[in-house]
Amino acid sequence: MSGAEEESHHAAAAVTKLSFLREVDVAEANSAVARDECLNPGIGGELLTGTETILLVEDEAFVREVTHEVLESAGYCVVTARNAMEALTERERMSHVDLLLTDVVLPGKSGRALARDLRSRQPGLAVLFVTGYATQLAEIETVQPAEACLPKPFSAAVLLRKLRELLNGKTELRTGKPIMRACETGWPA
Repeated sequence: MSGAEEESHHAAAAVTKLSFLREVDVAEANSAVARDECLNPGIGGELLTGTETILLVEDEAFVREVTHEVLESAGYCVVTARNAMEALTERERMSHVDLLLTDVVLPGKSGRALARDLRSRQPGLAVLFVTGYATQLAEIETVQPAEACLPKPFSAAVLLRKLRELLNGKTELRTGKPIMRACETGWPA
């Protein structure tokens, strides 16, 4: 290897190492932020962690993986699916699901149709819809105002707070007291 080739090789290796370290640092920082957000007390001193089982349905791989990591870091048992058909198959294998967390727009059957199907088999199943479309938020608020919905993008803390709110509210569902679960709008503070 000539001097110029060797220098070029070392420069490329340094850039690769720097890029890798930068990615590792970002991943570690994201994990630390997620850990801090879910382990610190939430609103009113309420912890944002849990041990319940969540069926996560999201067709976008990156969003699915990050959401899975956030939920798992908070102590939840998470089963993931890429679409409604996978979710139904996964649900058949599971003994119990505490909450369905689903995107509204999915390939094939929509998240709303999936929720109806799962609730016909498990009445009272808590459901949290997520969507990146403002028109869907408005439609859900109008047609089903008692449904919980988060706009994308959302922070880990906002997601975990909403999950705790819904999961804690399940006891109220059994008592027959109404629970208002209107969609949140806008970027979380």
